Amino acid sequence: MESETIRISRASRLALLFFVVSLPAAAQLRAPSVPLVSVDPYFSIWSASDTLTGKATEHWTGASRPLNGLLRVDGKTYRWMGVSRGRAQTIPEMEQKEQTITPTRTVYRLQAAGVELTVTFLVPALPGDLDVMARPVTYLSADVRSTDGKAHSAQLYFEASAQIAANNSSQPVITAHQKLPGMEILRAGTTQQQMLAHSGDNLRIEWGYFYVAVPTGQGATSTLAGNVSTIDQFASTGELTEADNLETAPGSNNNHPIIAVRLDLGNVETRAVSRWMILAYDDIYSLEYMDRRLRPYWRRNGDGAAELLAKAAADYQALRQRTQRFDEELTKDLRSAGGSRYAELATLAYRQTIAAYKLAADIDGSPIYLPKENFSGGFIGTVDVIYPAIPLYLFFNPALVKAQVKPVLDYAVLPRWPWRFAPHDLGVYPLANGQAYGGGEKTEENQMPVEETGNLLIILGALARVEGNADFSKPYWPLLTKWAEYLKEKGMDPENQLSTDDFAGHLAHNANLSIKATEALDCYAELAHRLGHEEISQEYRTTAQAMVKQWVGMDADGDHFKLAFDKPGTWSLKYNLVWDKILGLGLFPAEIAQKEIAFYKKTQNKYGIPLDNRETYTKLDWVLWTATLSSNQEDFSALFDPVYRFANETPNRVPLTDWYSTTDAHQIGFQARSVVGGVFIKMLADNQLWKKWSSKSLSADPH
Repeated sequence: MESETIRISRASRLALLFFVVSLPAAAQLRAPSVPLVSVDPYFSIWSASDTLTGKATEHWTGASRPLNGLLRVDGKTYRWMGVSRGRAQTIPEMEQKEQTITPTRTVYRLQAAGVELTVTFLVPALPGDLDVMARPVTYLSADVRSTDGKAHSAQLYFEASAQIAANNSSQPVITAHQKLPGMEILRAGTTQQQMLAHSGDNLRIEWGYFYVAVPTGQGATSTLAGNVSTIDQFASTGELTEADNLETAPGSNNNHPIIAVRLDLGNVETRAVSRWMILAYDDIYSLEYMDRRLRPYWRRNGDGAAELLAKAAADYQALRQRTQRFDEELTKDLRSAGGSRYAELATLAYRQTIAAYKLAADIDGSPIYLPKENFSGGFIGTVDVIYPAIPLYLFFNPALVKAQVKPVLDYAVLPRWPWRFAPHDLGVYPLANGQAYGGGEKTEENQMPVEETGNLLIILGALARVEGNADFSKPYWPLLTKWAEYLKEKGMDPENQLSTDDFAGHLAHNANLSIKATEALDCYAELAHRLGHEEISQEYRTTAQAMVKQWVGMDADGDHFKLAFDKPGTWSLKYNLVWDKILGLGLFPAEIAQKEIAFYKKTQNKYGIPLDNRETYTKLDWVLWTATLSSNQEDFSALFDPVYRFANETPNRVPLTDWYSTTDAHQIGFQARSVVGGVFIKMLADNQLWKKWSSKSLSADPH
């Protein structure tokens, strides 16, 4: 399929003409790291600098994945991206005037020598359209215009290291150059395709192929090189040899192949000259689930790389307009719900969340959508990582909630899962072949029984709420009943066990965990009601209500509530309480949240409320959940603003961490995790907004 001819539609050719994207007002948030190519856990490239030229671009793990860019104006060369190589490192930088991050794009505006360059990285991450969202594609566009009223001769240079297709610099990489009708293709991949051979956390992909695709008609010259001479040649002459280096293959730090593209802009005047290209990655097989190798979702109907690139090119113009509308509408609603600062943080969290997931197709073509637990073990399909990220997916597309939960439920019903409670994970990314955390399938040691069981029942209750039925839960009813019975027995006063905050260690009588169990039982009661099991529904609703009364009596401690029932003088964030508000359960008296909010406001540090009284660190997602308990914008802002300050001032230039110190804004651990999708919990608190966005899904529900 990959060898078939790619043809570019006339509409796509029109994209070469002047096109100006209107952008919302520039964000004030200084992102710790800026998403450029943010597609999935492997195809993920960031700029950890205030400027696009301040540092070499890198994978979210911190491994170097260089992208470099130069602009030659009237015979003089300037650098617009990366730190370059060879003699080109001495090239002066363009002055960065503005950086704008929207939900689907990152835009830089730079100036030098009487011209302005606008660079846009566009990821069409539209959660209501799975066919588009699944494409492993980032569009890179450049718009150049004169700012001094004069005409300027200009040429643009872009290069990408073929190291993007390798886990480390010692792996040999080969490149290929294909000239197809309508598009010029450059490809890179490792010589030994170790497909789905390794699993782990601090790893990059080492199979499949990285593509740079440039539609014809843009004055493009491209080449494959094995040394620094290419960028030096452009810097000196503005030209690029069309001869590929046929000797590029040995894997060494000094000789990784380079994909280079030169775009002739001609004479640039006040009307912008536009050029664009596609950066894509075809991993061929994405995940392994229960020992079945799964294709990426976009390949489920037989498409290959040729079809991927052809569709991406044909849809470019329309997607620019669709994503622009999406960005504008979502930004407006984010500001309405939580204010402009909240909108900025949620915008940064949006692409990071999606880039920590992979969308694959099961054998019947249905979607399987699983997160990688980035820099916290590397697990795949972790339930207590799905749980904090689920607000984003509940808000945008319930089908993506099902695609995350179904693989876990299907695993839990197998005889090989022996426990009365829910699993923690499905394995280590990208191999989802069974729980790897703690005792796994062998012992109950270091499990999270109340945590994960409660998480799944709450998620299923929320899914039923947004869909208006419990049809998805019906086939799993015996399993859910077993879990509800377990929580009825163990959830009120949890034994000494781990919760999602496992870095804090085991804790018995965990009050926040007890809240989760109580809400989960009420969610089970609601599922029973929707499925016609009225006696069961009444029984479990009564149980949940009784647990609340018991909880209040056991946990009250003056002006707040305790961390653990047996520990007076302690406190903790009761973030799980938010579902009582979001789902309208009506379980816990409103006075509990009010008392806790008042206590948190006088207890928090410069960069937020600590997770509990034992340490000064916190979790970004849990602070947002706690802030959402507020009954007014003033209290929400009082708890949220320190988190915004953290993101703006943290010295750790990594994709947003969720575990940090509330006293000095330093990262404690974790980065680039999907859990930051939890900031969208604030959007679920507005029923009208929730209904509006969740109903926008364009994809037919495959379940």
